Amino acid sequence: MSLLAVGSVAFDNIETPFEKRADVLGGAATYIALAASYFVDAPKLVGVVGADFGEENLQVFKAKKIDIEGLQVDASGKTFRWSGRYHYDMNSRDTLDTQLGVFASFSPVVPHAYQQSKFVCLGNIDPALQKHVLTQINRPKLIVCDTMNFWIESKLNDLKETLKLVDVLIINDGEARLLSGDPNLVKAARLIRAMGPKTLIIKKGEHGALLFHGDTIYSAPAFPLESIYDPTGAGDSFAGGFTGALAKADAAGEAISEMTMRKAVLYGSTMASFCVEKFGTERLQELTPPEISDRYQAFCALSKIDE
Repeated sequence: MSLLAVGSVAFDNIETPFEKRADVLGGAATYIALAASYFVDAPKLVGVVGADFGEENLQVFKAKKIDIEGLQVDASGKTFRWSGRYHYDMNSRDTLDTQLGVFASFSPVVPHAYQQSKFVCLGNIDPALQKHVLTQINRPKLIVCDTMNFWIESKLNDLKETLKLVDVLIINDGEARLLSGDPNLVKAARLIRAMGPKTLIIKKGEHGALLFHGDTIYSAPAFPLESIYDPTGAGDSFAGGFTGALAKADAAGEAISEMTMRKAVLYGSTMASFCVEKFGTERLQELTPPEISDRYQAFCALSKIDE
């Protein structure tokens, strides 16, 4: 049940109405791999870091048995850094500073040992790079992809070429409207799926997520949390949990059916709900399988899915 996560590895400076932290380990590939590590053995990671990425950061991956052979270390510069400030409602944020560092010249190289990966989760990077990754993989069983407004607005043609190769696209409601050109999410989903992805997940923040698969639409709930400390990485944690759950189901001999997809969405939501409970990756580093199982069961109760 090999799973490959591709994307950024970063340091984040995060401000919320309640706390401020600097040099927090982050990046799409980081969150995806950490979330997936609770479902599959040794998820593989492809990304790039600079000379400032110390052993203590590598230990975060090693502690979860994440395979980092594909993590390039470029000693000529610094690791990608992002600074952001969240508003009081935690649903919106302002980017204060972005320093690409070595990520500016990142060209993903998939090691030979990774090229047979059955499940691929493409984090939010340039769609041309996402496509470049896929040219290096031998017939994966499922390709999951994330993108954002920036790429939709600046590299739409490249994104559409990548979407032709993708099985599952995960975006938020604003991105779905922008990509499709239609404000109605049901119509937007039909237009986006015509671009290539057979399955579409539209995240709606505190209002849950919509799964469009086959001829059905499934509305997954959000988990009611009393405390949200840091929303950074929640979407990537969702993607990692979702892809990891599908990989685990596949390894157990389950077909990737509508019900399997629904359960994977709930696992994705489960991992996202844990992610926001502490800063950065802290909560994902300390989770236990019983905690995940208990919250997943709570999600099932909310959504009336029988496990």
